[in-house]
Amino acid sequence: MPDVEISIGERKFFVTCRAGEEHFLTTAAAMLDAEAQPIQAQLGRLPEARMLLMAGLMLADRTASLEEELAQAKARLAELEAGAAPAHQDAVPEELEQLAASAEALAGRIEELVA
Repeated sequence: MPDVEISIGERKFFVTCRAGEEHFLTTAAAMLDAEAQPIQAQLGRLPEARMLLMAGLMLADRTASLEEELAQAKARLAELEAGAAPAHQDAVPEELEQLAASAEALAGRIEELVA
């Protein structure tokens, strides 16, 4: 199992992960670091545990917001699909296509945050 060096809030950590998962770990660490940087800029140097907790909570808040947006987009998509006339199923309305694309984009963003 490889050890990967990550940096969060200007602090270095060594984390072990499964072979082939290094990219996911570094991506997740970069997201956490992106949340930690502004926190440290505003509040100064914090204890490690507090900095990680606050950055994790900020990411969790963003993830919850994206999940809510995705649920709303999926509900709207289901409404549109249910209201579509059977004779027009081959001609998907532009709004339906936009909502589907939006739902897929949100799902991708959530997967990136959760990964």
